[in-house]
Amino acid sequence: MMRALCFHGKRDVRVETVDDPKIVNAKDAILKVTSTAICGSDLHIWGGFIPGMKAGDVLGHEFMGEVVEVGREVSKLKVGDRVVVPFTIACGNCFFCGKDLWSLCDNSNPNAKLAETLYGYSGSGLFGYSHIYGGYWGGQAQFVRVPFADVGPIKVPSHLSDEQVLFLSDIFPTGYQAAENCNIEPGDTVAIWGCGPVGQFAIRSALMLGAERVIAIDENPERLKMARESGALVLNFSEVNVMELLPEMTGGRGPDSVIDAVGMEAHGYGIGSVYDRTWQSMGLATDRPNALRQAIMACRKGGTVSVPGVYGGVLDKLPFGAAFAKGLTFKMGQTHMMKYLRPLLRRIEEGEIDPSFVITRRASLEEAPSLYQEFAKRGRLIKTVLDPFAANPAIAEFEPATATLQS
Repeated sequence: MMRALCFHGKRDVRVETVDDPKIVNAKDAILKVTSTAICGSDLHIWGGFIPGMKAGDVLGHEFMGEVVEVGREVSKLKVGDRVVVPFTIACGNCFFCGKDLWSLCDNSNPNAKLAETLYGYSGSGLFGYSHIYGGYWGGQAQFVRVPFADVGPIKVPSHLSDEQVLFLSDIFPTGYQAAENCNIEPGDTVAIWGCGPVGQFAIRSALMLGAERVIAIDENPERLKMARESGALVLNFSEVNVMELLPEMTGGRGPDSVIDAVGMEAHGYGIGSVYDRTWQSMGLATDRPNALRQAIMACRKGGTVSVPGVYGGVLDKLPFGAAFAKGLTFKMGQTHMMKYLRPLLRRIEEGEIDPSFVITRRASLEEAPSLYQEFAKRGRLIKTVLDPFAANPAIAEFEPATATLQS
C-alpha cells in the first residue's frame, strides 16, 4: 500500500492509502517517486474545469524517482536507475512519434474515443489528467506505473539534484517549446502573459533563444519580481493599461511574438473579464480567454501567437477577425516532451540554467490538499516540490505484485 493524492470532486483532493501500482504491460516500469510537484494545470482539475475525472483518481504529472520494477520487454531501464518522467505518454512507434510530435501519439490513450468526441482526434495519454487522456494515475504518490518505459523516462546523472532536473517533467520543456514556437530572431521583442512557473521558463527560454527584450505581464508581485530577476521588463496589468503600453514600448509596431502562459482561468479587468467569469459561473462557457484576447490584439502584424496555457473547451468572443487581418501564426498544444528532454538536460549540466530557481516551497505529500488551496490564491506560492515519503516512514517499501500482463 502507498500514500497518494486522490481526486474526489471540485476543490476536494485528499491524501489516502491506496494499492501499489502493478506491472500490467510488458513495457511498463514502476517508479518510487522521490520528488513531485504541483502544477497550475492541476488547479484546473481541482477547480472542476477538466471533465472526465473520477473519484479516487491519483493526481500529478510532474515527478521523478528511482526504478523499482520493470516489465520483461523493458530494455533501456533497470532497477535502481534514477529518471525523470515526461508528463506525456508516447509509444515511440506511431506516425506522430516518428515526426517528433510526441504529445499527439496515436497509441498511448486507451480512451481515445472520449477525446475524439470532444476534439475530433485524440492526443497522447497524460499522467494524472482525466480519463479523456487515458485515466493514468499520476505521480503525486509514493509509487507510479510508467507505461512505454523505454520511450519517456530519461536517466539523470547523480551529480544533479532532484530540484535541478525535476522540471524536465513538464514546465521547463513547456516554457521552452512556447518560446521556440515564436521563431525568435535577433532584435525580437516577446510579450508573455502570465508569470507562473511556465511563464517563468518561457521568459528564460526566450532570452536563451536570442530575444532582445521580454515583456512579462501579471499582477502578482512575487511573480513579477521573479520575472524581473529573470531578465524581463514587467507590467502589472492591475496598475497600467497593457494594451496602451505595449505599442509605446515597441515603436508602435507591437511585440514580434506573444505567449499566452495563462490559459483557461485568466484573470483581468474590464468587460471581457467580467463576461468570461459570468458565463463560466453559469456553466455557459468552459474557459476564460481574457489573456488570449489581449495577446491576439497586441501582437504585431505577421507575428506569432504561442499558447502553452491549457484550454479545455470552446472559447467565446475571440477576436479571430483581428488574427486574420494581421496574418498571425498560431502555435500551441501539449509539449512534445521527448524532443526536448536531452537538449535541456545538457543546458542544465552546462550551467546555462538552474531550474530550481522557480521553487518557493518544499513540503511533504501530506500537505498537498492545503497547498492546492494556497496555490489557487496565486499569492506568494509559485512552485511547490513535494517529498512523498517525508511524513510516512512506515510506508516506504515497494513489494512487486505483478498483475496479468496485457499484450
